Amino acid sequence: MTQDATQKFLDSLPELKPGETFGFACHPGVPCFNACCGDLNLVLTPYDALRLRRGLGGLPSRVFVENLGEVSQRRDTGLPEMRLRMGDDEKRSCPFVRPEGCSVYADRPGACRTYPLGRATRPGPEGEILEQFFVVREPHCRGFEQERQWTAAQWLQDQGLEPYNRANDRYMQLAAAWRAAGRGLDSRRMSMVFLALYQPDDFQRFLRDMKVFDRLELEPWRQERILADEEAALEFGLDWLGLTLLGLGANLRPRP
Repeated sequence: MTQDATQKFLDSLPELKPGETFGFACHPGVPCFNACCGDLNLVLTPYDALRLRRGLGGLPSRVFVENLGEVSQRRDTGLPEMRLRMGDDEKRSCPFVRPEGCSVYADRPGACRTYPLGRATRPGPEGEILEQFFVVREPHCRGFEQERQWTAAQWLQDQGLEPYNRANDRYMQLAAAWRAAGRGLDSRRMSMVFLALYQPDDFQRFLRDMKVFDRLELEPWRQERILADEEAALEFGLDWLGLTLLGLGANLRPRP
């Protein structure tokens, strides 16, 4: 679904305004438990993929992409995108669902955490993130029959969404800037973008082998952190793509 199509879909849903509440709970006692964990068109953000790999014991990114990912190119931006490959069974089940629930629950994707809310974001006039929340009421979902009430802020905190939204908002800002520039990606740059976003372990090796830091103004402590921590490598990757693709140097500068 393109960004415009996603926004159109969300606009068709009831907006949850600040301070408003919705009733919802999901647990094995809810009659529809696990019913929503299949036949999904689940886009994995770069941070989603990183966390899932961590939850799978540090699975190498190439193995993760080959076995669990479906890679395509977004029509609105031309940037690479990865979706989670569903199972081959009749229900097209999520590969991580089990009768007792999600087997990677602690590292489940942001979309799974946010549900049953939809979160729409866009850059504000001062570079801030503007967000709206919508309630996604699917006919099969019995979670809305539960009594527990939540505001959007309470739900996000309970579901541990702060690091997901922080990372995903940074990616959204890069994608929005790239879309506004109206540029295309050749195959070489497409591979470079995918490497920086979805293969942080291979990206770290690329940074070492190509001596990328030698061409940048970057403190030694940050270089060490980037090469040791995949989350830091992803943060750097977003800065690096902003610089190399769009000339954005707010967080990263080339050596003179």
